[in-house]
Amino acid sequence: MVMSAESNRILVAEDHYVSRHLLERNLANWGFSVASAEDGEAAMQILDEPEPPSIAIIDWMMPKLDGLEVCRRVRARKDRPYLYLLLLTAKSQKEEVAAGLEAGADDYVIKPFDPDELRARLKVGQRVVQLERILAKKVSDLEKALADVRKLKELIPICSYCKSVRDDKDYWHQIEEYIQSETGTAFTHGICPKCLAKVQQEIQEKN
Repeated sequence: MVMSAESNRILVAEDHYVSRHLLERNLANWGFSVASAEDGEAAMQILDEPEPPSIAIIDWMMPKLDGLEVCRRVRARKDRPYLYLLLLTAKSQKEEVAAGLEAGADDYVIKPFDPDELRARLKVGQRVVQLERILAKKVSDLEKALADVRKLKELIPICSYCKSVRDDKDYWHQIEEYIQSETGTAFTHGICPKCLAKVQQEIQEKN
């Protein structure tokens, strides 16, 4: 799967300067476009932007808002594209890890992190983001198609003689033109067996 530029944008929220700088350097070397935050509030400001990074590495222990609260706030938003959240933590007890996942994190990495492990987990995050975006696009296309079908199911004024269709602006169109303009559906033309037999009979009668 080819990764999009969107899935290469990443947020690092880490209050410790050395750890944050190390993460930034590794991520840049791996081809990520990195945004950084020193605390939870700054992280939320970036994630609340109209086009935020699609992946975020969130340190558990941060001033102002900790990593769990950042995860909870992100997951509370239902009208935004999905963000993949990776929790960075020194906590390794099962109960603590479970608390992080229940708060909304997709994955976690234990500090001090191993670069190879972190990179592998981020590749998983990229695939999830890509698949989520593809699914969202298909859902949007399906909703549009269903809306077009519902529109076509409504009462459509059609001429009894020439079969032209009247649109909402009181203009008349050939039925193929009307359907194509409303749904984007293209037409190919053929002849059905009944009409073919009729045409053949007319030709024979003329001869």
